[in-house]
Amino acid sequence: MGRYLNQGNESFEKSVNSEIYIDKTGLIKYTNRVLNTLQGYVCIRRPDEKIRKKVQENWDSLAKPLDGLGIFEKIFTQIGAVTGDERVPLQKKAVIVMCADNGIVEEGISQSGQEVTYQVAESMGKRKSSVCLMAAQANAKVIPIDVGIAAEETPEGVWNKKVSRGTKNFLKQPAMTEEEALAAIEAGIDSVKKCKEDGVTLLATGEMGIGNTTTSSAVAAALLNCETAAITGKGAGLSDAGLLHKIAVIDEARKKYQFDSKDVFRILCSVGGLDIAGLCGVCIGGAVYGVPVVLDGVISAVAALVAERLVPGVKDFLIASHKSREPAAALILQELGVHPVIDGSLALGEGTGAVLMFGLLDTVHAVYGNRTTFSDIRVEAYKRFTDV
Repeated sequence: MGRYLNQGNESFEKSVNSEIYIDKTGLIKYTNRVLNTLQGYVCIRRPDEKIRKKVQENWDSLAKPLDGLGIFEKIFTQIGAVTGDERVPLQKKAVIVMCADNGIVEEGISQSGQEVTYQVAESMGKRKSSVCLMAAQANAKVIPIDVGIAAEETPEGVWNKKVSRGTKNFLKQPAMTEEEALAAIEAGIDSVKKCKEDGVTLLATGEMGIGNTTTSSAVAAALLNCETAAITGKGAGLSDAGLLHKIAVIDEARKKYQFDSKDVFRILCSVGGLDIAGLCGVCIGGAVYGVPVVLDGVISAVAALVAERLVPGVKDFLIASHKSREPAAALILQELGVHPVIDGSLALGEGTGAVLMFGLLDTVHAVYGNRTTFSDIRVEAYKRFTDV
């Protein structure tokens, strides 16, 4: 993690949180206990508020009602502020898909076996899976990453960042060690670094891993300190009886580990997944390298919440694409303060919901980039009023 360390100005002022230091340029330096074990600091720069304001001014100058494109205008100001570019660059997009298996499938919480994770990842490597077909329409690159598939080989066309061959059954022992979780987080950060170097200006998260709605619900329930049944859904098609069993398994784990909701890293290691840890790294990496990250569904949302709890401020770099069918998603997005655009009862995974968002953003950019102003059409501009 040392390579993420900013070696410049060390005159940091101590903030309210004793683990965060902020310098006058807006660079935020985290001395987080967990991330320090990666031999350094995580440094993120605050989004550029001047650029945010400029993008809003650009919107207001266009020949349309003020705020006529609703939440999309706010998203564009966010992308501009994160990238530091008032043009809101969307020209090069990529989807990072973390693929990993989960030992908890031993408990019968999914109707599919672990072999499906490998098979779908293999399909991604051949550019034939659902997200690949959709990404082709959005002119986006799909980057599948093996961070923990339970197979010796990594499928062709998939990046090999394998930390282990899946996690452990968390009813018997913690899902992963601290070292494994940290390695997966670092793999996520590294993937963003490579994308940034390749000129990618907008990222999306995706995942593939049988059993990962169970791990996500377990992590979310512990972090939000809420009833398991309130945030656990059927995942990839469980029956009513299967859902009750899934809830019971998570409740048994919560009783076993006796979590404190503030002990984020222990929760991740105990009942999380390598895909969640990897996506957590992608969210942190977006903040480190100034690349906005479009979140997919519930697994991505859980990873984002873990990232925000580890590195406060990461949420400013995140964009919610849709409200997943899984009940945990809406609660987590509300906790993060990000607002999903699409409400389509999606539950496919892979990053497909985020790719749908790519298409919407490109369509809106046709208006923003065209710059047809009121003066161009000889119409008096709307005025923005402030309530007295």
